[in-house]
Amino acid sequence: MLDLRHVAKRLPSGFTLEIDCQVRGGGITVLFGPSGAGKSLTLDCIAGFVEPDTGRILLNDEILYDSGAGIHKPPQQRHCGYVFQNYALFPHMTLRENLEFAAPGRNAAIQQMLERFHLSSVQKHRPHELSGGQKQRGSIARALLTSPRILLLDEPARGLDHELRTDLYDVLRQVRREFEIPVILVTHDLDECFELGDSMIVMRAGRIVQTGTPQQVLARPASAEVARLLGCFNVIQAEVAALDAARDYSRLRAGDEYLEGRFIADCFRGDHLWIGIRTDAVRAIPRNGASRAPGQAAAILEHAVTLPSGTRLEFAGGLRADNVAMRAADALQVREWLLEFPPDSIVVLR
Repeated sequence: MLDLRHVAKRLPSGFTLEIDCQVRGGGITVLFGPSGAGKSLTLDCIAGFVEPDTGRILLNDEILYDSGAGIHKPPQQRHCGYVFQNYALFPHMTLRENLEFAAPGRNAAIQQMLERFHLSSVQKHRPHELSGGQKQRGSIARALLTSPRILLLDEPARGLDHELRTDLYDVLRQVRREFEIPVILVTHDLDECFELGDSMIVMRAGRIVQTGTPQQVLARPASAEVARLLGCFNVIQAEVAALDAARDYSRLRAGDEYLEGRFIADCFRGDHLWIGIRTDAVRAIPRNGASRAPGQAAAILEHAVTLPSGTRLEFAGGLRADNVAMRAADALQVREWLLEFPPDSIVVLR
């Protein structure tokens, strides 16, 4: 288990990392957040490339860093496998020589790793002769040959096309299945969290803003801030207009519109709050002169684009509806729309 206790690091730029969490073995923990959130800096603190200002870092109860005791073990004593964004393979060595550098004299283990990651046929190639996927698999193989106690992956799928990304995910699932060590993966891709993550740590501006499984985080974001980071919510400020616990009912006023949802506990009429509504839960209906029904909001379409999953409609005020069953060109012929928000789709953001 990895234990980060009140770890803090202030950079000359003024950015401050403050992180406190635990990562257990046997699964993949995803550090999720936008660029500049402190994800890679967190990996560097764990690996020993950056010394924090304060706090403690323990791996399987061994102290790697302790500001109070003056302990800061160098990277080579931490036994962390680190896969960098640029792969960091030595350019003057063949792939096999790169692996031999990590595990000198372990020819059987090296051959096994080459076969496991389908790299035997390119083992005599230098990095510039390898594809992006082969470099990535080679970098992971090299990290695992050091018998690490933890594997750190800094945006491993960055720059890979869909096919290579799928291959990489298969490799990482294999690593999770065969190596019982904690794996920490940095990403800003929500789909990648769901593909690989057993647990998820959401970061913003150097701090943890939510933890849980990817499913838990998506089902109930901890705040409006987290909902915006996930990128698949309409985030709306609303006022509680009515509450009825017996009917499991609430009525919310958002600007000039009223929305109907489930009963909101620990809330009173007149309270102001933020709500989140999944963009793929919004039902968009061309208005065609119709009057608004209860629970419907009027909206003006500003942009439409057809994606593989369906058409995305973007409305004035920042509202969005995804996976709409209409071509973008046809949708753009309609200016006025009615939006329906199913009561079960409304999430209160504390």
